[in-house]
Amino acid sequence: MNNYLKLAIVMLVASCGGGGGSFKPPRDLDNACAITSERPAFLQAMRAAQARWGVPVAVQMAAIHQESKFIGDARTPHQYALGIIPIGRQSSAFGYSQALDGTWEEYLAQTGKRRARRDDIRDATDFMGWYMDGTARRLGIPKGDAASQYLAYHEGRTGFASGSHLAKPWLMGVAGKVQQRAEMYQIQLIACGRA
Repeated sequence: MNNYLKLAIVMLVASCGGGGGSFKPPRDLDNACAITSERPAFLQAMRAAQARWGVPVAVQMAAIHQESKFIGDARTPHQYALGIIPIGRQSSAFGYSQALDGTWEEYLAQTGKRRARRDDIRDATDFMGWYMDGTARRLGIPKGDAASQYLAYHEGRTGFASGSHLAKPWLMGVAGKVQQRAEMYQIQLIACGRA
């Protein structure tokens, strides 16, 4: 009987995983209500980040959609020399929030969350909230301004402040899509009572 109890505990712990289990994306990425129904841990994590940092759930969702399509272990593509020789990835971006190594280390140091992981939705949303809160304080960008927050997230605060995004029409287009998605998600979350 004791061995059965031990086995049950091991199986229970293994099934809990890291904040959402599967790294596969939710089935319907265009429906905030479907995403949060399929992955309640996502909504819990984003609400916690909103409570701590003041970044709206819909803004977090739109940024995560753009960065990783809600894939927990997302990485940037490999680069190849001469089209065939692998020379590493485009950047160190990893996880739901696609946080870079250096920025992630800064987050860990400032928050004291030494065990945080980029492939854990709770940590990824907390990181995103921390970063966007810092952007609001340093650059004056409102936390609900999904497009500008995304541009500062993508380019870094220094890059955004210097206007690096203005020379990238493709990125300005992406930021516009992030804004539209945040607005769409917000309307959907209101409709299903999860805003």
